[in-house]
Amino acid sequence: MKIMNKRKATYVAALAAAGALLLSACGGESTATDTASAPATAASGEFPTSGSGVVNLYNWTDYIDPALLDKFEAETGIEVILDTFDSNETLLAKLQSGATGYDIIMPSDYMVEQMIGLGMLQEVDVASFPNGKYIAPEFMDVYFDPGRKFTGPYMYGTTGIACNTKLEPECENIKSWKDLLTGNFKNVNALKDQVEIVSAALRATGVPASDLCTTDKAKYVAAEEILAGFKPDVIDNDGGNERMITGEVSIRTSWNGDTHRMKMENPDIIFIYPSEGLNFWSDHMAIPVGAPNLDNAKIFINWLMDPANMAAASNFSGYNNAITGTADLMADELKNDPGVIVPEENKALLSPIPNCGEEARELYTQVFTNWLDSQ
Repeated sequence: MKIMNKRKATYVAALAAAGALLLSACGGESTATDTASAPATAASGEFPTSGSGVVNLYNWTDYIDPALLDKFEAETGIEVILDTFDSNETLLAKLQSGATGYDIIMPSDYMVEQMIGLGMLQEVDVASFPNGKYIAPEFMDVYFDPGRKFTGPYMYGTTGIACNTKLEPECENIKSWKDLLTGNFKNVNALKDQVEIVSAALRATGVPASDLCTTDKAKYVAAEEILAGFKPDVIDNDGGNERMITGEVSIRTSWNGDTHRMKMENPDIIFIYPSEGLNFWSDHMAIPVGAPNLDNAKIFINWLMDPANMAAASNFSGYNNAITGTADLMADELKNDPGVIVPEENKALLSPIPNCGEEARELYTQVFTNWLDSQ
């Protein structure tokens, strides 16, 4: 456990020291279909370079440019069938319920670690892929997948507070999670994400980042008490950007990349770094056990790790990525956004999104479910 914590700390510190940009995600849900497909696998030791048929991608909602998928199809001859989810827990539950047919999934770092432990991901040695050479060094020996045996990096980011300074005059006085949760603000939305909501409540009650996986039930009682007064108008991961842009909503718990996209449409919106700290996370491309189109999945992951393609993905999503050679290809407004490029004074606020043991996860679920039921 001490080694794991050291790796996590090193992971975040390396990114902060590099002045890295930071990421998000969102979601909906449907069902993948397994239509005509390429052969299950290429000859042993050979990396597939061409394909046909389909690749079934299970991703967060609005997290990849449809034009980029069209480009992939045109260049490889492989059709992308896209399905979406709204949280890591939804992704895990769907696969554990027996859903099959997915070739690529996009779990966050802590969920990658859980899925590897559950034997749900294929070990394909992504670092050895032709474009594996572009993986940034600080993203290679990551705590959740040392040496990149299971996953290829996609985007990374953090979770804070978006506020419309024109509609909410108190934006400048919202400095912390506690300010948000106890402020009785109107026109507020929240992410439907139990890890983000419960960890924010724990932070607001004084629990440090190092103890966010506590099993002390009294701390969860305190978190539940502070959440009791937090009554967002909408609790959902979909549609929040649009509600903020149009002014229907003034405040929202938000991923920083989503906030960047809001700001491009409405410059009155700002991103707030809560003083108690905030979660740093990253999302990754993985191949689930039983993927019907293994070669096509490998081709997709390798193709997306090309710097030009990953830069296009960043420009669409509003997040930075872990692929070298993309910086010069990314939009200036993205590279110059203080909500995306973490200011020096805020770097110490970042900590890895908590990947808790079973007992703490059950407590998170209990607090989150009680909060939802009380709305």
